[in-house]
Amino acid sequence: MLTGKQKRYLRSLAHNIDPIFQIGKAGINENMVSQIDDTLETRELIKIHVLQNNFDDKKELATTLSEATNSDIVQIIGSMIVIYRESEDNKQITLP
Repeated sequence: MLTGKQKRYLRSLAHNIDPIFQIGKAGINENMVSQIDDTLETRELIKIHVLQNNFDDKKELATTLSEATNSDIVQIIGSMIVIYRESEDNKQITLP
């Protein structure tokens, strides 16, 4: 679990990142979860854009993704979800 200080630090890093994935009206599927899982291993911090045609609750989507990929939710702002998971082999981010 991340502390407030760590979340603030990750939010500042996420500010300059472009979203890598988009969740459309189809929602979240197994393939997307495995791709996000792989990307988290290489990048640690990713942004996901929830498209306007998806009417699911963003908090629920973020929670589902977080549980499926064993990651932490850093921020949900507007239509963006930011998640983080420490990489096992490719550690780049050092948390305060």
